[in-house]
Amino acid sequence: KLAWICCNGSDDRYATMEKKKISLSVVLATYNEDEHIDRCLSSVVGIADEIVVVDGGSTDRTVEIARQHHARIIQTDNPSIFHINKQKALDAATGVWILQIDADEVVPPELAKEIVSVIRMSTRQLDDRVFDERKRKLFHAHQHLLEIRDGKIGDDRGNVVAFYIPRRNYFLGKLITHAGTYPDGVIRLIKKGKAWFPAINVHEQIHVDGSVRWLEHDFIHYSNPTITRYLTGAGRYTSLLASDLKRKAGDGKSVSIVDYMIVKPLSKFLQLFFRHKGFLDGFHVFLFCLFSSLHFPVAYIKYLRIK
Repeated sequence: KLAWICCNGSDDRYATMEKKKISLSVVLATYNEDEHIDRCLSSVVGIADEIVVVDGGSTDRTVEIARQHHARIIQTDNPSIFHINKQKALDAATGVWILQIDADEVVPPELAKEIVSVIRMSTRQLDDRVFDERKRKLFHAHQHLLEIRDGKIGDDRGNVVAFYIPRRNYFLGKLITHAGTYPDGVIRLIKKGKAWFPAINVHEQIHVDGSVRWLEHDFIHYSNPTITRYLTGAGRYTSLLASDLKRKAGDGKSVSIVDYMIVKPLSKFLQLFFRHKGFLDGFHVFLFCLFSSLHFPVAYIKYLRIK
């Protein structure tokens, strides 16, 4: 947003242009998202000082719809590791704070209000924030599990530069309330220059140079509205996992057929469907648990076919 300031001197006229400081950039990396992107961008238009879309060569109306929301479009290719384009979007943002969002996600009004509030707070004010204690304990337990898997995230001694946002996930158009899918915390609200994607593999967490906190309110994630959509995404995911297995085998590490064809899929299904009570949600969550468990054998078969 540009403001023109015109002034008159005694003998001459001059004009200067002053650029307004951008507080919040909303950034997306997209590829063929015309079914979702209008809903997504409509949910952030009230809080975004700018919208940046890095598009990987969409062949549908994704770019056209993004332009209708006055987004700045950066067109590029569509790498198999999608974090590469997400990092391009972070680099292109000019805001002090950046909200990185996927096209199939929505920011509800309560979350939008919270985002606007927290980016104005000091670290001390953030530490003094009060929200539901049950949620706080659940979020911290979830973060602990993520850090066991991925290593320490951020630095507790630094200033607050990033926030986890919990997500409510939909599958085949229906909400999943069990099967271990909540809070599904993702670091999406970050300070410019303080977080980045290594862009090495699909599993990676964003790296953070500073302290991380949680927001209380949820993203809504309309993941995989159809079986076809799910299988397309799962195909990319299992191909990347197969490549990871190939590298692992090349490093002399064990890639056991029993582990990937029996142990891991069975363990995954039992964990999601029974331990995390996915059976309470109905048939769509049975499919979610089954398909999630089948990632391992499918990836292993693809790994065997890599020359």
